[in-house]
Amino acid sequence: MRYNGFMRRLSFVFLCVSFLFVCCARQEHSSIVFEPGGHKKIIVGFSQIGAESAWRVYNSKSVQEAASRAGVQLLFSDAEQKQEKQIKAIRTFIVYQVDVIAFVPIVQDGWDNVLREAKEAGIPVIVCDREIVTEDESLYAGYIGMDSTEEGRRAARFLQRKYQDAEETVSILELRGTDGSSASDRRMEGFREVIEEDSRFSIVYSESGDFMRSRGREIAQTVLDKGNGSLAVDGRKVDVIFSANDGMTLGFLEVLESKGIVTGKDITVVTVDAQQEAIDRLKGGTINCVVECNPNLGEPIIRLVKKLVAHEEVPRLTYVEEGVFTEYDDLSLIAERGY
Repeated sequence: MRYNGFMRRLSFVFLCVSFLFVCCARQEHSSIVFEPGGHKKIIVGFSQIGAESAWRVYNSKSVQEAASRAGVQLLFSDAEQKQEKQIKAIRTFIVYQVDVIAFVPIVQDGWDNVLREAKEAGIPVIVCDREIVTEDESLYAGYIGMDSTEEGRRAARFLQRKYQDAEETVSILELRGTDGSSASDRRMEGFREVIEEDSRFSIVYSESGDFMRSRGREIAQTVLDKGNGSLAVDGRKVDVIFSANDGMTLGFLEVLESKGIVTGKDITVVTVDAQQEAIDRLKGGTINCVVECNPNLGEPIIRLVKKLVAHEEVPRLTYVEEGVFTEYDDLSLIAERGY
């Protein structure tokens, strides 16, 4: 009898422990988190591509601070420029049962499978900053970010203005970003769309620098080595440097300056992003045009998140406001960038 009583008590304890373990496990993977007052707290999984530039760091900060202000719990993941890490992070968000997934895609292709998993789990997805190509547009709720094609057009329109009276061919050296990313591919498309209207412009060199400052330095050194110390391609002097982001531009200019090559007059420089360092160089005369790429996506992303959680429709495309800063402007009016 004593033995049977002991076993009954032991079984009861075992059941209690098992129940607590299951409850804890469910709580660990559930997105149901309650704030003081009993209101459900929104949880967002955000996958960032990395921290390759001051622009990107500020972009992440914008999202993190906007989530904090709104009382939204943000699960932040840095992919370190690897698509496989982003896909793994998104799958982790799905397991965790977050309310909304937002991510900055490194490249345009290769997302259908993981986005289909999110859709099957009932989790809406927001694509941020860079766009994607998919067989099924319903796999994500909407895109928010910049119009990269228009950014490329704006860069080209500046050159049209700059060289409106030029009679000779204008040779352009082009620094692409990460090939396959919408930010790079579409900037190049927009740029060429306008440039090709004028036969005086000729792109004599084009290479991908992956949006990295270090790659900008490497490409500059390669071009100078091939040109025997001068900024020339196949014997043709380079008149224009067009770069898909400030990071590559700044790296490229560092090498030119170390070799005593001055830009801004005989060599026109056009760049995209509008980091403070690029704006400072515009004011200093070594850069001629800076096309803005707005990193402040935090507040608009959180607004979309709240709409999705409330089961409201969101726009398929949301473009943020952007501008252009050129040598023709009153540069004293440009506010500090913060990045």
